[in-house]
Amino acid sequence: MADDEIIVYGTRWCSDCVRTRHLLNKIGITYRWVNIDQDKDGERFVLRINRGMRSVPTILFNDGSVLVEPSNVELQSKLKQLCMI
Repeated sequence: MADDEIIVYGTRWCSDCVRTRHLLNKIGITYRWVNIDQDKDGERFVLRINRGMRSVPTILFNDGSVLVEPSNVELQSKLKQLCMI
């Protein structure tokens, strides 16, 4: 994982994933998108992190922390903490 990389694990049909991607795009944050419906390694990661649940979006940050289904406020707070915005 690159020093400034964010990985967003999700699905195309998930409204929270759409909202999260829209926010990241709007504020100009670069991220890697992993569609867990198509990427089985990504799906296994989400299942492991979320104790067997396919909870998305699951967002992995460059400091190793993870947010699961964050609100826009929670996500922006984390990005500020990481000095990304």
